[in-house]
Amino acid sequence: MNDVITAGVDGTPESLSAILWAAHEARLRHARLRLLHAWVLLAPEPVDRPLEELEEGDQNYWPHRMMEEAVTAVRTRFPDLPVDPVLVPADPLDALQKAAGESDLLVLGSRDLGPVSRFALGELGLKLVAHTECPTVLVRARPGIAATGQDGEVVVGLGLHGPCEALLAFAFDAAARRGAALRAVHGRHLPSYAYNRGGGVEPVLAEEAARDARQELAAALHPWREKYPDLRVNERVVMESPAPALLHSAADTRLLIVGRRHRRRLPAPRIGHVVQAAVHHAPCPVAVVPHE
Repeated sequence: MNDVITAGVDGTPESLSAILWAAHEARLRHARLRLLHAWVLLAPEPVDRPLEELEEGDQNYWPHRMMEEAVTAVRTRFPDLPVDPVLVPADPLDALQKAAGESDLLVLGSRDLGPVSRFALGELGLKLVAHTECPTVLVRARPGIAATGQDGEVVVGLGLHGPCEALLAFAFDAAARRGAALRAVHGRHLPSYAYNRGGGVEPVLAEEAARDARQELAAALHPWREKYPDLRVNERVVMESPAPALLHSAADTRLLIVGRRHRRRLPAPRIGHVVQAAVHHAPCPVAVVPHE
């Protein structure tokens, strides 16, 4: 554990929401908050140069201005939280990826553009989600929704087609820290044997498949229920495609957690369709947890 949470700073409302969410999480974890802004054109200057010494036309004025506003927002709401503002003269992808390797959590803003929100995460966010080895949380800026996400359940989507210990460890810990209930959601297609020749569903066979799925989900959660005996855990199996099954559970959710499996044999890391759907469409903060 590094006891550091890093949040990206870029001066947007989404970035501010992410910063405040990260600050709340840092307080829950008794961790330091690192605020990072990276820009390749940052000019060399003395360490800790105050904004008052810069003029608006100065090359570094706006990076300092963004950082000062971010620090002020955090210290106004979390006055006792340790905050480390960092300006880095580097490409944002490289700087954030390096910072993620030194952090327990990376937090980024995720744009919400209404009907076209499925295109809103952006190339930088997608690359970071696919490459970082620590969990990454994406936070939207929405009117009427608290940036820190203080209400609702914590929801985790489980695939059950391989080990998911790191994902469950993150989910149970997140719910326990918040004093929230954890809802574990598993979606799967009905097997082919549950359909008759006319394409209709055989109710008895469909229920048999659902019962098997519920038993698998219960078995995966059992050791974690024993480890967190005071945590309320709700299990939900939906016999439909995993992505919509998970998104249907995301309304009024405090935090949605999905897993990204390491694909070490692929030429480049990538994220699956469930993670794609969650980070583009979920209305709540989304945590993407890399695991084996």
